[in-house]
Formats: sequence, C-alpha cells, structure tokens
Amino acid sequence: MRIPTATYRIQFTPQFGFDNAKAIAAYLADLGISDLYASPIFKARSGSTHGYDIVDATQLNPELGTNESFDALVDEIQSLGMGWLQDIVPNHMAYSSENDYLMDVLEHGPDSSYTDYFDLSWNAPFGDRQERILAPLLGDFYGASLENGHIQLQYEENGLTVNYYSLKLPLRLESYTKFITYNLGKLTRTLGRNHPDFIKLLGILYILKSVPSEVAGKQRQDQIAFIKGLLWELYNTNDAIREFIDENIETFNGEPGNSESFNLLDELLNDQFYRLAFWKVGAEEMNYRRFFTVNELISVKVEELRVFNNTHSLIQKLVEEGKFTGLRIDHIDGLYNPIQYLERLREKTGDVYITVEKILELTEELPENWKIQGTSGYDFLNYVNGVFCQTENELSFDKIYQNFISSRVDYASVVKDKKHLILEKNLAGDIDNLALLLKNVSSKYRYGNDFTLNGLKRAIAEVLTLFPIYRTYITPDGIGDSDRATIQEVIRQAKEQAPLLQNELTFIEKLMLLEFDNSLTQTEREQWIYFVLRMQQYSGPLMAKGVEDTTLYVYNRLLSLNEVGGNPGHFGINLAKFHAFNKQHQETWPHTMNTTATHDTKRGEDVRARLNVLSEIPDEWDQQVNTWSAINRGHRSDRHGFAIPDRNDEYFLYQTLVGAFPFAEQDHASFVERVKDYIIKAIREAKVHTAWLRPDSEYEEACTSFIEKVLNPAISGEFLEAFRPFQARIAEYGIFNSLSQTLLKITAPGVPDLYQGTELWELSLVDPDNRRPVDFEQRRTYLSAIREQVKTDILGLIQELLNDKTDGRIKLFLTAQLLQARTNYVSLFQDGDYVPLEVQGTYANHIIAFARREGNQTAIAIAPRFLTSLIQPGENPNGLSVWQDTRLLLPPETPLTWKNVITQEPLQATETLSIGSAFAHFPVALLVSSAE
Repeated sequence: MRIPTATYRIQFTPQFGFDNAKAIAAYLADLGISDLYASPIFKARSGSTHGYDIVDATQLNPELGTNESFDALVDEIQSLGMGWLQDIVPNHMAYSSENDYLMDVLEHGPDSSYTDYFDLSWNAPFGDRQERILAPLLGDFYGASLENGHIQLQYEENGLTVNYYSLKLPLRLESYTKFITYNLGKLTRTLGRNHPDFIKLLGILYILKSVPSEVAGKQRQDQIAFIKGLLWELYNTNDAIREFIDENIETFNGEPGNSESFNLLDELLNDQFYRLAFWKVGAEEMNYRRFFTVNELISVKVEELRVFNNTHSLIQKLVEEGKFTGLRIDHIDGLYNPIQYLERLREKTGDVYITVEKILELTEELPENWKIQGTSGYDFLNYVNGVFCQTENELSFDKIYQNFISSRVDYASVVKDKKHLILEKNLAGDIDNLALLLKNVSSKYRYGNDFTLNGLKRAIAEVLTLFPIYRTYITPDGIGDSDRATIQEVIRQAKEQAPLLQNELTFIEKLMLLEFDNSLTQTEREQWIYFVLRMQQYSGPLMAKGVEDTTLYVYNRLLSLNEVGGNPGHFGINLAKFHAFNKQHQETWPHTMNTTATHDTKRGEDVRARLNVLSEIPDEWDQQVNTWSAINRGHRSDRHGFAIPDRNDEYFLYQTLVGAFPFAEQDHASFVERVKDYIIKAIREAKVHTAWLRPDSEYEEACTSFIEKVLNPAISGEFLEAFRPFQARIAEYGIFNSLSQTLLKITAPGVPDLYQGTELWELSLVDPDNRRPVDFEQRRTYLSAIREQVKTDILGLIQELLNDKTDGRIKLFLTAQLLQARTNYVSLFQDGDYVPLEVQGTYANHIIAFARREGNQTAIAIAPRFLTSLIQPGENPNGLSVWQDTRLLLPPETPLTWKNVITQEPLQATETLSIGSAFAHFPVALLVSSAE
C-alpha cells in the first residue's frame, strides 16, 4: 500500500481540467506534496463546478479533458514520484437529463433495465407502492409552469421529450400512440390510406401497441429504438408527416392565456412514470432517497451488487492500472450498509489506501472493523482548531453573546429545535416513508397493532432529533456495544421528552436492538432489518442539515468553533484531550488524513485562526463589538419596529468581518460583494427570517444594504476607523495561530492534507467562495524564490518574511520546510510514537509540544498559542525576552544535539530545552535528532 506523505486537494472544474493540473504538478512536487487528491473526475452534469453531480461513473468527465489528457496528467505525476488519491461518490447521482440510467427508468418504468439502480419506492422489498416517481424540479407550481408555456413537448431524433428549460425528460411508449393518433384523420386525408409512408406510420402504431406485452428489458429497449428510428426517418423524408408532427407539437404545447389549450399536454404528463412538480414539494412528499435534501441528487442503490460492479468498474480499472493509488469515499454514512460496501470495495481494489468522509463527534470513535486507513480529517480539524480557543473564557463569551442578542441561548436546545424544524420543513416526506415502513412492521404484532401512523412518525422524529452522532452501523449480523449504548440512551431521553409515546419508543428500541421474537418468520426478520438499516440512513442527513446547515448559522457565540464535524457547545479543547486524540490516532489510525480546510468547510483555516484570538480577549471584544453596533445603529433598516439585521445576524457579521477581512487593499471591493453573497447564504441557512424554501427578499436586501453601508468609507468612516485597527491586531495574532496550526497538522500522526491554495493565507468563506480560482503562478514564483534563498541566506529570508507577513510567503515557507522534513523522515512521521511533552515555566500553558519517536530518531514539534498576553502588535514571539523561564522537558534518552529543520540551525540542550532558544528566529520549531 502506498501511504501518502502529504496530499493536495484539487477542485477540478471545466475551467481547471487535466491540462491545468498537469501544469502545476511540478510545483506541487517541489512543495513537498506526494499525492494529488482529486475532486470527482467522472462524467458529471454539464458545467458542474464540483463533480459530485455524477451522471455516469463509468466515464471520465469530458469537460475536464480527453482520456489522453488524463493519461498525460497521470504520466506527469508518476514521473514526479507522486500518487493519485481519488474522491469517489457511491451514494448518489444527478437527477438530470444527462443521466441515461435514470432517463431509462423514467421512460420505461418497471420494464427498465435500471430500476434497481436508484433508491425508489418501487424498490422497497416489503412495500407495494408504485406511484409515479417524483420529479420536483420545477421553479414554480406545476399548473403555473404548464400554463405559462414553460413545459413544452419537443420531438427530435431520440424521440418525444418534455422540456423545462434545460431539463429534458423522455415520454413513455404509450404516449407515442396518443400523440400520433391525435388528429390522425387530417394526415389520412392529406396522404391517403394507401400511401406507403402512411401505411408505415400505421405499422409503427401497431408495433407500439404490441411492445409492452411482448418484450422487456434490453430487447424492449432495442425494439423501441428501432421504432423511434422508423418514425424519425418518416419525419425527415415525408413533408406531410413532418408537418403533421410539428402541428401536433404546437397543439399539445398550448397557448399561454388559454387554460383549456393545455389539457392535452396535461393528460400526456399524467400518463408518465414520473410526476413533474414544484421543487418545494420535495420537502413534504418524497418517493426517492436524495443526498440530504437536494432534489437534484438521487441516491443510488449501491448495495445491489450489479449496481456496485457497474459504478465501480472504471474505478477498479484505474486502480489496477496504478493510476489511482488511493480512494476517498464521499458520504459513507449515506449508504445502506457501509460495512458491506467497504468489504466489497476492498475486495475489488485490493491493498489500496482508503479513507472515508466521516463526521465523528468529539468522543466518538471510528468503527475498528472498517477496512480503511481512516477519515478525511474533519476530526483532526476540530481538535487542532479547538486547542487555540482559550477554554477558561467560556462564561465570559456566554455573557457577551447573550447580552448582545438580549437572549439566553442553550446550544443543545438549539440543535434539537433545528432538527425538528428540518424534519417538519425539509424531510417530512422522508419521515413519512419511514413511518409507513414501521407501520407495516408493527401491524404484524399484537403489541403494535394499535400504533397509528401519526404516533409512529412522532416517535421516529423524537429518536432522530436526539441522536448524538451521525449514525449507528447495525447490520444483519448484529449490533455493536457502542451502537447499543447509543440506542438505549436515545430511547431513554425520548421517553422523558415524549411520555405519551412510551409504547412506540419501546417498540423502536426493540427493533433497533434486533431483539427478535422467536416466532418471527425469516421474511419478518428481513423486514425488521430493512427498517433498521433504512432508519440509519436518515440520522446523518438530519444531523448535517439540522446542525451543520442550520444551527451553525444560528448559534454564534464564537464562529471559529462552528465547523463541519464541530460542536460549538464545547468552548475549545484542552491540551490533554488534544494529546490523547493524537496518541490514539497513532495507535489505531496512523495513516488517517489530517486537514484544516476542505471544499465543504464553513470558513477558511486562517479565518478560524484569527477568530480564535478573540477567545483570549473577551473584555476587549465585548467593548469593540458593542461600540461598532452603536456606531452602525443608523444603518440598520426598520420593518414594523423590528431592526434588520437582527442582533444575532449582526453579531455573526462582525465576527465574519474580523475573520475574513483581506490583507490587501486591492481586494476590498471584491470582499464587499463576497460578504454580501455569503450573508444571503448564511441567513437562508439559519432559516429564522428567510430560507431557501421561503426567501424574504426585504430582509435579505436590508442585510446586504447594511453591509454595503458599513464597509463604505464615505458612509461609515467612523466605524472603519474603529474597526480596522482592532481587526489588524487580530489578523496579526491570527498569523501566529496559523503557523502553529500548520506545524501541528504536518507533524501530528496522520497524513497532512492541504486544500488548494491554502499554502498562502486562506481567508475564504463557505462554498462557493472557497472554490474560487487559485493563482498557482504566484505560488510557484514565491516558492522558487524561497527555495533559492534558503540555500544562501535562510535567516535573512526568515527576517524578511517576518517583516512582511501579510503576503502569505511565511506560511508557504513553513509549509515547504515541514513537508521537506516529512519527506526526509518518512518512517518517523508515519510510524513514530506520539509522546506529549511537559512544559514548565511562566508561560507553560502557551506551548503545545510533542515528540515523534522511532528507533533512535526523534522529532519534537513546538507551537505557541494565546500570544495576546505575551507580545504586543508588531512584535514576534521569538527569543528569551518573550519566553523567559519557559522550558521543555525532553524525553528520556534523547541526544543533546538537535537541528531545527525550519531554520536549519543547530541547537544544544540538556534535560530541558529553553523555548526562547527554540524560537530564537522563527515562531514555531521542529527539532530533529538522531543517534548520529
């Protein structure tokens, strides 16, 4: 197995394809990256900016380049000794006209060869629901879309389709008969009954009526394709038939303003295997499983072996050819049976490096029986971020936040409320489906015979909203101790909060714990297990939407903690827990990924590093934020006595400005627009005053107007005069947090992952802001100059970088030096023990230090934190004058001679090491020693 030394995440887009990646491969190798980490590169919906809306996993995305350009990229990275870690998407595909598998299902219904590909109600093994597949893709109500002429019939070589802007859906076979026979008498009179082409048309009608009862599957598809070909030939060779079909198209498409004229098209649409609907319908009625609440992403039944083999055939081929050396699995928790999936994947791909996108709560552990190397790194992100939050100031921040918004806020209560909101507003249809499943199970037992559908739905809602983790992993083979404990605790809490649902909750507990009655038949056991595995697929989406995409935009005590996989109810992480986390990683998941930024993070890694500085200065933050609010009071809008933005959104905005304000003056204009776009997304996600389902344009416009005013020097000179000096101080201290974070990520147990562009300052906000193009030429130029000066005058270079930290070169320098060390001492950092080190002296709590040890080799990482009380703005945390008597206790039996691989300086030590000496010239240190 190839274990990456360091990965670099690339977001492929139509504007940044294989050729562009090839052009930067040498730069990445020079930086010290061992493995390109690629966003999905399989055929996606046209224009996809992220690649997760796949339409065919058996093809590369042609918008990224040709197969030849992909091979050229692979050749380039392999010539540089690099590997390829590929993000794969087993859970879902795009609900799109370009998805040929899905279009076949919509056209042929149960006779399609691909009905088992998608998670449709048709495929429920213990259900008998055969209603039309929902297509909730309209921008307005169905009736309005139809009568406004936005839904149109069209005829082309592939047959009749229903078009709605770029959406193009096929018509079922029976619709052709209705369409062709409409006003056929006119064509009879034009051509005559004995005309050869008219006879051919009658023959086509006869075959159309015969196909359904005579053939199925592939044979049916072939025969229909043959019929379509005959009809298309007649259309192109006989003017009368062309005119007849065109007139029918025009008639069926109706006349806006004439409601009756749309009856024909309406009847035709009602005969399809799908039901076109307003996109908001998907929140309350749903008969296919989606990715979270995204109607345009339909889930795949990858648990079906045929589906698994097809969707992974190209992946397997590229692994076997050595082009993919690792795989990252997107949204593992969405799968019906993740354990079975991982076993199949390992069997298909052999001994390849595999990580999973898995959100772990702070005390949750990754299942040890998973055949993988670890997670994609959100767990590390939240630990390393939390250790820079000064935990002892939690009560002060509670007071500041609650006084500012004039309300007491309890994080756990907000989470529960928002989960209920998501269930009621966004996942109602999905919960209805679960309740129906449970009703079918309970009706077979005397103790469940009186359960109502409404009662079961309420019980399911209570259980899901109380889930403290993304999901459990119960399988037909049984339930683990950890999952058992989780289920029992959730049911206990649910019974306390919903005492009238005691019986229903007891029944759900019995099901989830697989406490089968001896009287159950094998079919009843399978039905029971089916419900349990289905139930598990919905706790994850609810957690993601209720917490990540709602609560984290509502609970704004300290935004640096509001991150994917984070729990802002915990005000930071103490040092002992950080060390324990790393030590456990080294023992159980030594090759897991460590990240600090991804395409999904809520804010850039250096935005978080800045905001953590606020945790050190609660009194000053309190004074500043209230001063700003008082200055800006006149910029807020008034609606019926209610000020916009509200106090919570205003508090959110000020933290955002402090964290993301650009260093460079030339970036200010674009920053205003970025923040306006961001705040619209944030307040819609919060779902308090506006939401994606019910936008409030007045509130949104008032918020963007507020931003424009407070960031306009001509209007808000007083605010900016008060804001900018404070923000600049926070940004400077944030730089040191960022450097420390970089050191910890690259030296801790696990594989360090860099998100594209983050080798310089990363001050992005949530997507799509964090997916903006990266200036690689600038980075290449910077790195080349740094490499040259390292050879001749490294201390001079460091002083230059410290004198001008705002351009980010200091972070690039540190990253390159650390990755060089990881490359030079691969086994030490991949396999070495993790040893927390004790720090003594005046500022012991301001140092994070640990050793990595393997054989006779040792590396020591030393990072500062909480610097606002140690140095003044403009100063660097270097030297004995800053650190005084603070010293590190060295591990026993280590040599006395060390080398700081960042500065290339030798260092002498005794049983202790002076922090001031270690930080003589640079704000962090990595010391390496060996028997030599």
